[in-house]
Amino acid sequence: MKTIAIIPARGGSKRIPEKNIQIFDGLPLLAHSIIYAQKNKTLIDDIYVSTDNVEIKKIALQFGAKVIDRPASISGDLEPTISALKHVLESIDTSDVENVVLLQATNPLRPDNLLNEAFEIYNSKGYDSLFTVSRNHQKFGKIIEGKYQPFNYTIGQRSQDLEPLFFENGLLYITKTHLIMSGIVISENAFPLEVEHAFAKVDIDTLEDLDYANFINTMINDKK
Repeated sequence: MKTIAIIPARGGSKRIPEKNIQIFDGLPLLAHSIIYAQKNKTLIDDIYVSTDNVEIKKIALQFGAKVIDRPASISGDLEPTISALKHVLESIDTSDVENVVLLQATNPLRPDNLLNEAFEIYNSKGYDSLFTVSRNHQKFGKIIEGKYQPFNYTIGQRSQDLEPLFFENGLLYITKTHLIMSGIVISENAFPLEVEHAFAKVDIDTLEDLDYANFINTMINDKK
């Protein structure tokens, strides 16, 4: 049974025009996720890019991915990622596709061994989906009727004593094909794989995010 990678990359980004093909570390942003999947070819059999954009399609093909043309009806700002994933699966033969790895183009930096580690847990423990998370180390609160109310701490509490809270860092998702077809990326049985790495803080949505990603990438490379 096969495992495929799907990289959604629509062309209609507003905050960074043509975001998915902005140059990052010498390559189009999209290319980093394609290359990451290629480096894990022992686990990933095929790589698909879902896009509605001609230039993104050219770049995806140039870097060796297969392209599924995404219709305009599921390419809008408010359309959830699951729509693109389902459309890819509906466009190919899935009779021997068991697993889908979702790689987001906006998360171009991933620890080298992350997918191997994730798959080992995913397969050995019998989970039907897995996603990466990171721990939050900040003190959050709400402002209600002009007054601040702490959410995950009490005033004066030390940061190291906070009750652990986690966030989806978007580095990768693994899900059974049949769940995607049912509209599910993260199932009730999903395993939250904790990743504490500088790359987990990189999610490019604005020009400031792009600058931060370049900073983190340079910092990590300088330590090698």
